[in-house]
Order: sequence, then C-alpha cells, then structure tokens
Amino acid sequence: MTQGEGGALRLRPPRRNIDGRARSWWWTQWALALVPLFLTLGVLAWLIEPARPWLLLSLVVVAVVTVPAAVLLPIWWYRVHRWEVTDDAVYTRTGRFWQEWRVAPMSRIQTVDTQRGPVERLFGLATVTVTTASARGAVTIPGLDHELASELVDQLTRTTQATPGDAT
Repeated sequence: MTQGEGGALRLRPPRRNIDGRARSWWWTQWALALVPLFLTLGVLAWLIEPARPWLLLSLVVVAVVTVPAAVLLPIWWYRVHRWEVTDDAVYTRTGRFWQEWRVAPMSRIQTVDTQRGPVERLFGLATVTVTTASARGAVTIPGLDHELASELVDQLTRTTQATPGDAT
C-alpha cells in the first residue's frame, strides 16, 4: 500500500514502463525536426558560394551537437518515464531533462483523455492525460500502446466514478 501516516498517499516510484516503441516515436520526432534543418543548410551552402564555408561549418556544428542528442536522449527518456495505476491513485514519473514525479489520487481525478498525434498513430501509441483538481495541471502518461491506453481510460473512468470524493 502506498499510504503514509494519516492515510495520505505518498510519492513512490511507479512500477510500469512505457511501451518500447516510444523510443522510435521520439527518434522520429527528432528526425522530423533535424532533417529539414540539415537539408536547408546543405542546399543554401550549395546555392550561395560566398557563404558556403560558414553554412557548412554551421551544418557540421549543428550535426555534431544534435545527432548524439537525438540518438541518446530517447534512450534516456525511456528509462525515466514510468507509470502505475492502483486502486488509490495514478503514479507517474516523466521528464525529458527535469524529472517530475506525480501522484493523482482517484478522488481528485476530473477527466481522463487520450491523445494520438500522427507520429504516435504511426507507431501505435497514445498519450493518456489525467486532469485533476491540482494547480500543477494534468498528469500525462506518454508512449502507451494505443489499446492499453484505451483500456486505461475505461478503467480510470470506472474507478473514479465509483470513488467517493468531489474532485476539487
């Protein structure tokens, strides 16, 4: 049980991993951002001869900085992102550069939604958003298999409807 003194929920590490395809989803997002940049710098270097050395230098610097980040950061993010749902709460650990640990008690949940952008759909993934009465905003669980996400939304909806509390 994750309840501390006085029955209050306490922060603890969530136990479940997100889907392994999330790494490919993140790598694709990096590629969609970087390839146009590399192409633009390369085409400009080819077209504008006086600026060619500076444009090629820019291309190399950008590639040296961003390509390792694009390869390594999704591996790190996959290790960081965790989630778990119990009878009492939704637990998440997310973050790209700064980690955020969140607990959303069932009695505070107001809505549960899924989001599937085009790249997420390509990989069969979805993001679940749990909106609470917290000033910190919604709790998100990215990188879930889309069928699992749908089941999770159904489960959380049933659980929160049966949980006493005013969600405020």
